[in-house]
Amino acid sequence: MNKPVFTILLGGTLTVTDRVRDAVKETRVIAADSGMRHARPLGLIPELWVGDFDSADESLLAEWGAVERQPYPAQKAETDGAIAVGEALLRGAGSIIMVGALGGERSDHALQHFAHALQLKRDGIDVLLLSGEEEARPLVSGERSVDLPAGSLFSVIGFTALDDLSIKNARYPLEGFHLPFGSSRTLSNVALGPVDLHLGSGYGMLLARPHDMTGA
Repeated sequence: MNKPVFTILLGGTLTVTDRVRDAVKETRVIAADSGMRHARPLGLIPELWVGDFDSADESLLAEWGAVERQPYPAQKAETDGAIAVGEALLRGAGSIIMVGALGGERSDHALQHFAHALQLKRDGIDVLLLSGEEEARPLVSGERSVDLPAGSLFSVIGFTALDDLSIKNARYPLEGFHLPFGSSRTLSNVALGPVDLHLGSGYGMLLARPHDMTGA
């Protein structure tokens, strides 16, 4: 039996696009605090709403009063987003989509979403992070193909040195490349269509702008 895909609604910015709608369609949904504001524009009804509710205003609380809530105190050891992901895993999630995970007022939260996504991927849980304008996917050793529109910008960012890195179907392909930690060599590439990647070892992130054709 296939494990369910869970969408986690987070508090960062979101531009609603057809690509985002298609990604979250027919997924199970958990909202984290003010991330609930993304539910209506995406046509989603969460099965659970978690958090300390310090950033959810009264109108949002009233609008979604029928959704089960799981409140937590403001002084807690995890973020609302981490709690939401934990609940998804308890409910059998096989993969996770983090909506509102990029951008917003809190850079620390966005960076933590990257780190959390990498940890989940290392544990065998695939993760997609979305803002509408951008999307990110963790890279660990192995193969992956990313369906990007031809002409769209993407970058590979190493969180460690990346060994035996190959990038195919891109304007600037690589084969068996060693990317030193901190190198900008793999920023601002251009997809020629779906991009195929291989990574021998290391951890990184593919960050794409699927609607940005400025490099085409």
